[in-house]
Amino acid sequence: MKCPYCGHLDNKVIDSRLNKDSTITRRRRSCLVCNQRFTTYERLEVMMPMLVKKDGRREAWDRQKMVLGLEKACEKRPVSRDRIDQFVDEIEHRLQDFGTKEVSSQVIGEWVMEELPQLDEVAYVRFASVYRQFKDVNEFMDELKTLLESRANDDY
Repeated sequence: MKCPYCGHLDNKVIDSRLNKDSTITRRRRSCLVCNQRFTTYERLEVMMPMLVKKDGRREAWDRQKMVLGLEKACEKRPVSRDRIDQFVDEIEHRLQDFGTKEVSSQVIGEWVMEELPQLDEVAYVRFASVYRQFKDVNEFMDELKTLLESRANDDY
């Protein structure tokens, strides 16, 4: 690991700790040349499948893109950033378990549509209006009716 202060590569690990989910390792390091201390974070990098867009283009999975979309859908709603991160973690786990090298962006969109009502119903409606590209108010109302019916079925 390169020292951020002097650029030297020789350092030693003073302390290592896992985060609460055991997915990130935090390491305190000390440079053997300048004796400055710094912290590094290590996360396992898993090869994610390529996304195939509606127009046939292929894109690498971009976690931040999904986080930003969910933040936009959850804007001014009582949904914490931690909960959004958990939501995206769940989608990433499904992607990893999917077991293919490529996956349609529509499949991921449907996964989000399935799970988003549990996160926040208003965020669901906002996301659906963009994802489903409603052409008129009737399509929007049909989606709301479906949401209300599923909520009513869950109450029984």
